[in-house]
Amino acid sequence: MSERLVIIGGDAAGMSAASQARRLKDPQELEIVAFERGNFTSFSACGIPYWVAGDVAERDALVARTPQEHRKRDIDLRMRTEVLEIDPRERRVRARDLASGAEEWTSYDKLVIATGARPLRPDLPGIDAPGVHGVQTLDDGQALLDTLGDTEGRRAVVVGAGYIGVEMAEALLRRGYEVTVVNRGEEPMATLDPDMGRLVHEAMTGMGITMVNDTEVTAIRTGDDGRARAVAAGDDEFPADVVVLGMGVVPETELARVAGLPLGDHGGLLTDLSMRVRGPVAGGAIWAGGDCVEVLDLVSGRERHIALGTHANKHGQVIGSNVGGGYATFPGVVGTAVSKVCDLEIARTGLREKDARSAGLQYEAVTIESTSRAGYFPGAATMTVKMLAERRTGRLLGTQIVGREGAGKRVDVAAVALTARMTVEQMTALDLGYAPPFSPVWDPVLVAARKAVAAVRAGSGA
Repeated sequence: MSERLVIIGGDAAGMSAASQARRLKDPQELEIVAFERGNFTSFSACGIPYWVAGDVAERDALVARTPQEHRKRDIDLRMRTEVLEIDPRERRVRARDLASGAEEWTSYDKLVIATGARPLRPDLPGIDAPGVHGVQTLDDGQALLDTLGDTEGRRAVVVGAGYIGVEMAEALLRRGYEVTVVNRGEEPMATLDPDMGRLVHEAMTGMGITMVNDTEVTAIRTGDDGRARAVAAGDDEFPADVVVLGMGVVPETELARVAGLPLGDHGGLLTDLSMRVRGPVAGGAIWAGGDCVEVLDLVSGRERHIALGTHANKHGQVIGSNVGGGYATFPGVVGTAVSKVCDLEIARTGLREKDARSAGLQYEAVTIESTSRAGYFPGAATMTVKMLAERRTGRLLGTQIVGREGAGKRVDVAAVALTARMTVEQMTALDLGYAPPFSPVWDPVLVAARKAVAAVRAGSGA
């Protein structure tokens, strides 16, 4: 008899799991049923700001695989269908067709939870007014573009200054809007230390974006027509013809919580290395991946919630291999991310200073300035690299980079070093590519490593 695999969620983790399981098992051995409550599958949410900015011309360019393409691979994909309940004891889920309202139970032998994350949307006056937009799905992106096309005014307020916030600020700036970013943090990009976030702040201000930090939004003011007209924050109001929310996300795990499945400190599902959900309630038959799970931080040894498509796709591959009869594991992450605002590149991996302190680690922190190419070569751009190393051992703990063209992807060198648990002294001997158009003789990451070596030696009295 064939088994039935049920998947909740039709984006990166869910459909990667479905596709990988189908590669390993034919329909006579494994029936695959997937539920997706939205209108799209396998799409790039990370690409929405670039679609809004005009870098990506068409919405469909962000779709990696359509529902029809999945169905051609013998995956029973049910769109606009929301799962309302998981019953682990009976191994079944209850789902509702959002068009007809009809509900039914579907049994499973194996279940994959890939419900993703939901954007933070605080309960503020006016938060649901026309002209206020989140940016989580392709439908959200289309709604924002429709508003931008219908709005005569050219004032935009972005609430939040994380990845989505700064990327949307750039998108709106490029569309000719006067952009104000209201941020409750000390500096933009809270994934950086404040001294590095300050560099982002200064660059954004230089681009013409108004940055308002250390300020909490209290309400969205509306006009007589009910549309958003201003954002109230602190003692000020910032006029707005459109408001974009970029306040971060939290794991979408309410279904899992009600079902009694284990959640971590950040609200994400807890799994083992095979992405199988832990604990007796899951009964060894439930896997989870993507933005709804917590993963092991290989540097601190703690569980973290990191919502990135790169991880979600890897989770899906691991899950699909395991439910399809193979074997794979997901060992963890080092927290690598890269973004940009206009021509400023922003990258980080590993721990920030406050992460290191929270983990009880003693460390040395160093900062250097260098250039993306040999200083004499045309187009050489400055960049700032900050590096943390464990005191006494010299183990690399984290790296942050802010600079112009050629800065961001240098963080990958540090990501590999973190994964390999290298010391900063070992890093100084790395055989990196060199030619004047690409790098100084000493790459900026290695310059930072050399300075970190000196700090570690000085701190240990060596």
